[in-house]
Amino acid sequence: MNYELMLFIVVAVVIVVLSIFFYYVPLFMWISAQVSGVRISLIQLFLMRIRKVPANLIVQAMIEAHKAGLSEVTRDDLEAHYLAGGNVVKVVHALVSAAKANIELEFKMATAIDLAGRDVFQAVQMSVNPKVIDTPPVTAVAKDGIQLIAKARVTVRANIRQLVGGAGEDTILARVGEGIVSSIGSSESHKQVLENPDSISKLVLKKGLDSGTAFEILSIDIADIDIGKNIGATLQIDQAQADKNIAQAKAEERRAMAIALEQEMKAKAQEARAKVIEAEAEVPLAMAEAFKNGNLGIMDYYRMKNMEADTSMRESIARPNMPAVKQ
Repeated sequence: MNYELMLFIVVAVVIVVLSIFFYYVPLFMWISAQVSGVRISLIQLFLMRIRKVPANLIVQAMIEAHKAGLSEVTRDDLEAHYLAGGNVVKVVHALVSAAKANIELEFKMATAIDLAGRDVFQAVQMSVNPKVIDTPPVTAVAKDGIQLIAKARVTVRANIRQLVGGAGEDTILARVGEGIVSSIGSSESHKQVLENPDSISKLVLKKGLDSGTAFEILSIDIADIDIGKNIGATLQIDQAQADKNIAQAKAEERRAMAIALEQEMKAKAQEARAKVIEAEAEVPLAMAEAFKNGNLGIMDYYRMKNMEADTSMRESIARPNMPAVKQ
């Protein structure tokens, strides 16, 4: 019983030791690399395990690069790129694709593009197969006031040398939209734009919209143009309505001022009439005082009344509708 237990323990220890050995010394991976023509030692594979670098990933990348004839790709470079947080597989794929398509792409440039956060493999594919970007509807107004809604298709190709630090698709779309608005806005009539939509493409392409971007614009094609509102007429109607409101406000202001002036004049007239009535009320008192003091005689009083009657008669003759003054 003790012998079987000891044998089991020895076998278990041997299995554990072999597992650890083959983990840190990947013998089969080394054989695969040697058969593929990649020169790498067991010590280097062991040190990769110590540095926590996936040896199988590096070996597979080296095999792919060697088979594609990329002698510039070394183990140290691949390890450094992996430790920097890069994607080793995509970088090697991109280098192989660029070499097959006769696109000049160095290992340092590929790793820089990858570390910048861009998909370097997709960029190489886009250099071979251009991409078509559909712009959102762009609204612009011609000089005759008619609104046009245009849609464009922009064919772009990745610019490998501008991928690091170059602007993306959003900048391309914004610049193309700005160019379309400028082109339509400079047209004398919307009919000219509808008759020659390619004039927009030619004008926009001349502006060099891909400057400073990660793409190269190959063509800009106007896919569709729709007629929108008559902005000129709408603006004229709005302006006429605004002028009308201003005129009404000024007229209302003048009317209010006239009413206020009329009220003021009525108040002054009432005040004047009140003063006249007050003065007329003092006349009998003055006459009584004149009689009392002897300054006014009876004959003087009758002459004054006759004069008033004569004046009233003349006024009634001159204006028949005016009632006669009662004596």
